[in-house]
Amino acid sequence: MKNLAVTLKKVKWKHFINYIAIALVIAIFTPLSLGGSLPLTSRLLLEKIAMNILLALSLSLVVGFLGELSLGHAGFMCIGAYLGGKVALLLETNFNGDNSIVPFILALIVGAAVAGLFGFIIGLPALRLKGDYLAIVTLAFGEIVKTVFENSSEGTFGGPKGLKTPRFDNIYLFIIGFFLVLLCIFIIQNLIRSKHGRAITAIRDNEIAARAMGINVTKYKLVGFIVSAAFAGAAGVFYSFANNYVRASVFDYNYSIEILIMVVIGGMGNLTGTICSAVAVTFVNTKLQTMLTGDLAVLKDIVYALILVVIIIYNNAPALKGFREKYNFRNLLNKLFKPKSSTDKDDEGAWHRVPTKIAMDEVLSIDLKVVESTMNPDKEDKS
Repeated sequence: MKNLAVTLKKVKWKHFINYIAIALVIAIFTPLSLGGSLPLTSRLLLEKIAMNILLALSLSLVVGFLGELSLGHAGFMCIGAYLGGKVALLLETNFNGDNSIVPFILALIVGAAVAGLFGFIIGLPALRLKGDYLAIVTLAFGEIVKTVFENSSEGTFGGPKGLKTPRFDNIYLFIIGFFLVLLCIFIIQNLIRSKHGRAITAIRDNEIAARAMGINVTKYKLVGFIVSAAFAGAAGVFYSFANNYVRASVFDYNYSIEILIMVVIGGMGNLTGTICSAVAVTFVNTKLQTMLTGDLAVLKDIVYALILVVIIIYNNAPALKGFREKYNFRNLLNKLFKPKSSTDKDDEGAWHRVPTKIAMDEVLSIDLKVVESTMNPDKEDKS
């Protein structure tokens, strides 16, 4: 037991906080859902939360860790939704109804793989661009994908009406979604903490210095872009199983901006913050849609935008920096679980309690007596 306690103390629990949080969500809501106690609205909300966490985490790899601005993330999701939904539709007759896990897994693999392939095709030329130019190219890619699926024939992808897809039972679907979130966290977190992740963050900090150190910039940019696109495609497959129809009009420019907002609010390169912001944005957006109905529906976007502006100002305003540092979540946890030891309280000779004898801005001078023999070595030789 003593060795176990020592081992637990050495564990860096901050590396596992995301796993613990998602595992708690699964452990709490799974029995409620299987027992029939979880309302339908809550199950649908949990599905949206799991999907948006996947999207936000995958985009965070490109925007937060790689430092590139992508505005076409909804395009990769659209590819995964249509292709995954089409595969599931073709396999539906060969398996046991809509709730068979085999079509879901096969559709997930196909959707993620094809989205990752398009990430490679688009990323290879586009990632040579920087800043606004890359954002414009990825934005154009998302709009092209949406237009192609909208103008497809009804026999292939449904055309403007959309593609009818099998609906997985919502009692189980959000549970699968959170397991996908765990897989996404595992892959991205371990990638970032590996030598490949350090190369990716080095490119973000200073691309010229990274290239000078021998890092293959194009290779690591492509790795980040492909992994991000693959998880966006997986989120698209999840979307196709969460809805009866997949319509290309959903995956527009505004959806890409909404995903980007989740990443920005959560903090660039902060997985925990990205998860929290995805949950918060999804919850607020869903509640506004249900509360503001009828004539008040026009106020939804205004209220939603005002909430986002307030959050962004709070996270970035220099005047609130002291307040954020004093009352952030980490400091509150430290006060609760890491109280000051008695030695710090009773130590009157602590460094911060000793008054400074000399002001730090004073100029100190020291008189030096020059030894004559050192200045005149000839005298020493004569003696």
